[in-house]
Amino acid sequence: MRLRDKVCVITGAAGGIGAASAELFRAQGATVIGVDLGDDFDGVDLALAADVADEAAVIEVMRRAREEYGRIDVLFNNAGISPDDDVSVLDTTLEAWQRVQDVNLRSVFLCCKHGIPHLLDTGGGSVINTASFVAVMGAATSQISYTASKGAVLALSRELGVEFARRGVRVNALCPGPVDTPLLRELYASDPAKAARRLIHLPMGRFADAREIAQAAVFLASDESSYITASTFMVDGGLSGAYVTPE
Repeated sequence: MRLRDKVCVITGAAGGIGAASAELFRAQGATVIGVDLGDDFDGVDLALAADVADEAAVIEVMRRAREEYGRIDVLFNNAGISPDDDVSVLDTTLEAWQRVQDVNLRSVFLCCKHGIPHLLDTGGGSVINTASFVAVMGAATSQISYTASKGAVLALSRELGVEFARRGVRVNALCPGPVDTPLLRELYASDPAKAARRLIHLPMGRFADAREIAQAAVFLASDESSYITASTFMVDGGLSGAYVTPE
């Protein structure tokens, strides 16, 4: 029960890492407000439909959470997209670029801007922003807007972690490696060679399970990580530290 009595807002809660995290947070005693584009999903205490790239919608999410439960202790800003029209800088349209930036970066900014004041009001808490291993590595198989957005989330999280360190709010960037989610399976279903090309670089030889990322999020949300802030928290199976992987 490491999250007993904590009120946690999780964006992108309907599937993948968000759904796994909501389940694990609740198992650890948390009250979970799950946010996604629709509210027809289970596994949370309160499901809210919101476009987290829309400022008014984010303000309303935070207001509802505070109104319903009296406080907010944890923000897990996890919503993100990785569309197939986000490719090389030579081929990605401005519209595709901006759509990814809005969901992956603008939403994190808005959730921090309008969520952190609630944490400050009630004595502090933890903010976890989902970045990615691509924020610290380059790839020839580019998803240029996704990569840029995650690098920005990493820098934003570091800045906020330093700014609020003495006010009781910790801010960390959670950086997953490739995760076996419906999003990834859909990406590789039509071309298994794409998955094989990426697996060769993973020392563990497999993609992460969403629950493994959720376990890291629980740690960062809990008081066990009380001296961790402004960190790049890698959960990537050794990918970012590898040069030659085992045969």
